[in-house]
Amino acid sequence: MIDAEPPSGAESEVIASSAGGAADGDEWHTVARGRLALASRIRLLWLVALLAVIAGLTGGSVRLGFAAAAAGLLVLAWFPLGRSARTWRYRERGEDLLIDHGLLVRKQVVVPYGRMQFVDIVAGPVERALGICTLRLHTASAASDARIPGLEPRLAEQLRDRLAALGEARMAGL
Repeated sequence: MIDAEPPSGAESEVIASSAGGAADGDEWHTVARGRLALASRIRLLWLVALLAVIAGLTGGSVRLGFAAAAAGLLVLAWFPLGRSARTWRYRERGEDLLIDHGLLVRKQVVVPYGRMQFVDIVAGPVERALGICTLRLHTASAASDARIPGLEPRLAEQLRDRLAALGEARMAGL
């Protein structure tokens, strides 16, 4: 069952599952939603600025096309980027990590601890300036979309260390 969208408010919070009490694995952890939305919007502004520069370098109807694309992209993407950032959450369970996100289409990724090959933390210049990073989980599957963006670096490091230890413990039996 997919829980309702987490309430807005605090940047990093724990949300009790509707399935019951606060037992281990019953809590959803959210990310720094405001800073994640801001990072997404800054990247959007960079893309719009690039389109505007290209429009300035061209002439005639091509210029109008690039300018219209830049304006349309800004108008159509600004609000959904903020809403989408509020949907990211994760839950550590006994045997796996559950990552849930999505605005129009909800996506849940389940990563068994024993399948993790390595866990890394990535932060581009915008994320570093905003004090957030992305935790990426690498498995044998190339199609895995196992990442948690918008984590504070200290929390990401703690989660990385915890997941790496769990992964090593679960792989030891193979």
